[in-house]
Amino acid sequence: MPEGPIPRDAAAGARALTVAILAMGGEGGGVLADWLLEAAESSGFIGQSTSVPGVAQRTGATIYYLEFFPVADAAGQAPVLALMPAPGDVDLVIASELMEAGRAIQRGLVSRERSTFIFSTHRVFAMTEKIAMGDGRVDADSLLETCRSAARQVVATDMQSLADAQGAHLSAVLLGAVAGSGALPLPREAFEAAIRHAGVGVDASLAAFAAGYDAALSPAAPPAVRVASAQRPGEADAIILEGERRLADYQDAAYARLYRDRLQRLNLQGPLLTETARHLALWMSYEDTIRVADLKTRASRFARVRAEVRVKPDQVLRVTEFMHPRVQEIADTLPAPIGRWLLRSGAPRRLMERLTAHGRHIETTSISGFLLLRGIASLRRIRRRTLRYVEEQQRIESWLGRVAALTGSDPDLALSVARCQRLVKGYGDTHARGWANFQRLMLVVDRLAGAPDAAARLTALCDAALADDSGAALTKALEAA
Repeated sequence: MPEGPIPRDAAAGARALTVAILAMGGEGGGVLADWLLEAAESSGFIGQSTSVPGVAQRTGATIYYLEFFPVADAAGQAPVLALMPAPGDVDLVIASELMEAGRAIQRGLVSRERSTFIFSTHRVFAMTEKIAMGDGRVDADSLLETCRSAARQVVATDMQSLADAQGAHLSAVLLGAVAGSGALPLPREAFEAAIRHAGVGVDASLAAFAAGYDAALSPAAPPAVRVASAQRPGEADAIILEGERRLADYQDAAYARLYRDRLQRLNLQGPLLTETARHLALWMSYEDTIRVADLKTRASRFARVRAEVRVKPDQVLRVTEFMHPRVQEIADTLPAPIGRWLLRSGAPRRLMERLTAHGRHIETTSISGFLLLRGIASLRRIRRRTLRYVEEQQRIESWLGRVAALTGSDPDLALSVARCQRLVKGYGDTHARGWANFQRLMLVVDRLAGAPDAAARLTALCDAALADDSGAALTKALEAA
């Protein structure tokens, strides 16, 4: 080992190679950092690796930072290496998916003059995108175009798909892309030796490494561009077909026929048909306790969870759900007369409120927890008699009636009314807030009817309702309207 520190970049023309990796939990960022460190040290570099974990798997990725200094330039002394990346001073930036690539740019780690930027173009939605009341998704096409133009050299492809095809971790494909890019002066054999030295999933990792290596050598594909189109041929038919499939899965074939019958009765055309079909399918498949219990106990969900957390054959998976049904949800699941009685009752309702004051943890991978939720899911047979079903069908008919009434006189306003269904979703407090906001907007529709900008004004009010969950933005917008 060299002895005694020397100043950073002390030797003429010598400096450390800097690498930043941004990855979420379970994506193998630490493994990738270890492989890179192993490959560099075996190739004549002094290496250092540090990491700063995020606060959660999706609200903040872990940043792994590595520096490599040539032993030949160290002159027998230990170089001083940094613990964290500095903006504009990173040679190689690696991101596990598209949003993390955007975060790397936001942090200033990617430099047009200096950086090689390697990232996977697949998306893992951020928590802020998932909990947004409206469509909170980041425009992936714009983000991809920004990332592709941010660095001196870019290697970008769907590396998760390449990893899945080989039955390996994403980290192996990313390592291959690093080797193929030439961003680090290390031979391919050094990277492959690092994989073999780890001794875990070697064959699959080497195959994924080769896929990433080849992807880095292939010509870069042009950035994806969103094509604006008012109406694509056959779009309404595709949505109606998918709506029927969704509702048959939700309830039964007769319920799917009711969906098509409603659309045929309206006799809509163009974008109005497309949007009404889309939102009608969503409303008719409202989330009640029966639906939630069904989805949480499906074999496909357990398979997805096992894949996401990468459970090994010799490991035991335990899934615990936190459930906090209110009296309203319980009443909604009962036959309509009984549900209405419970909500109007005095002592029975207060007793139920005390019993449900605290949520319950239900382990769906246990026999008792699984059977409890499957029992609730089996109530689908009596869903048409439940209070929630009766009320939702009345609300749906009222909404469709408004759309139909406006179709002839103001089709743009009818389209805006159809799209207001975006407010009605979820269950519990989320559904209650959304339904309250929807009702406030429907009271405004009659007042707006006949105004030349009625559709635009209603759309703006709907956007305000989706801006926050307190309703403050909508209240302010209504006062100004």
